[in-house]
Amino acid sequence: MFVLYEEAGKYLGGRILSEAEASAQVELESGKRVKVKSGHIVLRFEKPAPALLIAEARRLAAEMDLDLAWEFAPEGEFGFADLAVDYFQAKPSLEQQAASLLALFEAPHYFRRAGKGRFKKAPAEIVQQALAAIEKKKAVQAQIAEWAAQLAAGECPAAVRDQLYKILFKPDKNAPEYKAVVEASRSTQRAPLDLLEQAGAIDSAYQFHWRRFLFENFPKGTAFPPLAAPVIADELPLASVQAFSIDDSQTTEIDDALSVQGLGSGQVTVGIHIAAPGLALVPGGPIDKVARSRMSTVYMPGHKITMLPDEVVQAYTLQEGRDCPAVSLYASFDESTLSLLSTETRLERVPIVANLRHDQLDRFVDEAWLQDAALAAGDTPEAAERLRAPLSFLFKLARHLKAQREVVRGKPESFNRPDYNFRLVGNDGEPDGSEQVQITTRQRGAPLDLIVSEAMILANSTWGSWLGELGVPGLYRSQASLAPGIKVRMGTRALPHAGLGVKSYAWSTSPLRRYTDLVNQWQIIAAARHGKTAALAAPFKPKDADLFSILSGFDAAYATYNAYQGAMERFWTLKYLEQQGIAELEATLIKDVPQGALARADTLPLVFHVTGTQGLARGARVRVKLGEIDEIALDVHGTVVERLDAAPALADALDDEGSGEVEEMAGPLAIAVDLADGDADSETPQPEKTPA
Repeated sequence: MFVLYEEAGKYLGGRILSEAEASAQVELESGKRVKVKSGHIVLRFEKPAPALLIAEARRLAAEMDLDLAWEFAPEGEFGFADLAVDYFQAKPSLEQQAASLLALFEAPHYFRRAGKGRFKKAPAEIVQQALAAIEKKKAVQAQIAEWAAQLAAGECPAAVRDQLYKILFKPDKNAPEYKAVVEASRSTQRAPLDLLEQAGAIDSAYQFHWRRFLFENFPKGTAFPPLAAPVIADELPLASVQAFSIDDSQTTEIDDALSVQGLGSGQVTVGIHIAAPGLALVPGGPIDKVARSRMSTVYMPGHKITMLPDEVVQAYTLQEGRDCPAVSLYASFDESTLSLLSTETRLERVPIVANLRHDQLDRFVDEAWLQDAALAAGDTPEAAERLRAPLSFLFKLARHLKAQREVVRGKPESFNRPDYNFRLVGNDGEPDGSEQVQITTRQRGAPLDLIVSEAMILANSTWGSWLGELGVPGLYRSQASLAPGIKVRMGTRALPHAGLGVKSYAWSTSPLRRYTDLVNQWQIIAAARHGKTAALAAPFKPKDADLFSILSGFDAAYATYNAYQGAMERFWTLKYLEQQGIAELEATLIKDVPQGALARADTLPLVFHVTGTQGLARGARVRVKLGEIDEIALDVHGTVVERLDAAPALADALDDEGSGEVEEMAGPLAIAVDLADGDADSETPQPEKTPA
């Protein structure tokens, strides 16, 4: 005897081998033997074979009119055999009974299951809703098939184009647009990104990178809500200094300025003046919430997304011709030995007499000009000439401070590679990727850079140590040693920074463009106001959970923004190669990788994979023929065509800044993180190196 039974939502058939009171031993057509509960058996029969019965039942079930079956079905609970009587004939065949069972079981929108082989009619309104949903699903499936066919044929439907970045990076796997891409990708055996690119969904490589970044980091756009900058209520004393800033011409967030007093007196006081939004903004306020959501200004060639609205920035920026609120660090030095005598922090208003722009001054203000007061001024701008004596002292002091740090550091800092500045010709506002790009170089460690960087390192290390001594927590950067693999880390404790050669280091000098600096400024203001009791008065207390949350959020955002800046600099470098028709480059091999090596271009900010490096040591200079440029993957490969020199010593191949920088890279986008940046904690105002 054969039986038809239900198992795990399916109906199966087999031959009974033995049967007990509550179960039966059944042999399936495959030969497998299973134990079936008696309550699961719905039909017993002698013939035909179960496979034939099920096949015929499925054929008949497919021909049944479910609307008619619903009309014929009894009210209340009924069995499948009852429906077979009403639908087929008074004495339905075995096949007709089985067909009724399968039809009822597979139409839950018409019939609700009430037990093994038993059902109940669904209410009429539920049936109508279900039928509408089924029709809608059919229409969606048809639409998916149509879109998939268009994609396979090289045409991108508008609906898919509109959802491009969501499909690629944060897909809703139930969305028809996503399913269409998956179906087309499967049918064409092509990767989704390649498929969409070939279908014309990506009409601009630049817009692809830009909109992807916005989608992932600014899904609601980059516009600010209406915000008014609070007025600083404190009655601040006016400092008796003449302060000046040194920035790039495109800098709008002027965070820091310098002053010098007492030249020729034997004791010189250097003022490091930092814009003081912390005197007006409060943690948890409307502007703070915006700043905390962004964590930092985002820089890229030709454009930037500021941490704060421009009207807020302009309220606190150190603008020439104004008496600006500032948190000032005054450091007194012996004029002859340059030894540090004392430091003092003040909250005050500082007269800003000049906003110097290093891109306008670098060709005039060099070491010779700073060291020789008798050197003819030439065409030096008047503002720089008026500040020649302070600048000369600051340059001498900066070199002294750098030398002191290098003693602690254990080896000198080197700036063997230049900074690269990007300028987009014809750019007005947000770039679109079609601009002509100009790339110029500027040697790191130039005099004006050195003056600014050493002053900021002095301020950040001094304030960091001061907060630590007072027991006031802050956001610190530290590095245990210069050993390979020891990274710079963020924390809330004042620990040494081996890379900079200081005993503690808390970013505090850019509160208009880095949220960590704004947080630290609040803590410094509390220290300046309350001294030894500052730990009780500071906005963030020791072991404050909110401080740890800020730390982790900033770390993640800052890494993302830096990666995007590096990626965009790489994009414009590749665009430069295309625009200039550059087919070959001179480069230096910097790391062995599978099937070749990584090479750094000698005159461009570009690291790329090259082949044909067999027998060549790291540090070898080569001429490389470039292959096809992929602006979506930000990739270009090359082949070595000529060796340009004998293998140098390894120490010459990679300078101090880059000795470990390529160890963490993997793939083109990782390489896109700017390898020429060097120490991530350098206080040279590098982000503003990418003017519009």
